[in-house]
Amino acid sequence: MGMVVLQNVSSASAAQVAGTFALFALFFSVTAHLAARNVLGDVEMRRAVAVGPGIPAVSFVFVALGWPAPVAVPLALAVDFGLFRLLYERSARLTAYLTLIHVVVSIILGVIVFGLLALIQSAPG
Repeated sequence: MGMVVLQNVSSASAAQVAGTFALFALFFSVTAHLAARNVLGDVEMRRAVAVGPGIPAVSFVFVALGWPAPVAVPLALAVDFGLFRLLYERSARLTAYLTLIHVVVSIILGVIVFGLLALIQSAPG
């Protein structure tokens, strides 16, 4: 069975790749902060800013090297867990819950944002 490439990084300029990475890192930083506030209460935003780039970094490396996505997802979750554990210094159980909430918040906010973008792009005129 042949591999189908859905994305080709080589066709994009370095600025486009960097901009896309920055936008995704910002998105995951915001969702990490929302998750941390939901689970831990009042927390500093700067910790979430350090957590945010983890998932996009894994994604970009896997796309650039053409590695399979089914391996990237568990690795991205492990990186997310590790960054939350390192930066927030909580128990493994609470960090696992925080990671789960981060996934849920990211999915919900992602669906809303991309749904709104699709609606705006499909508007007539």
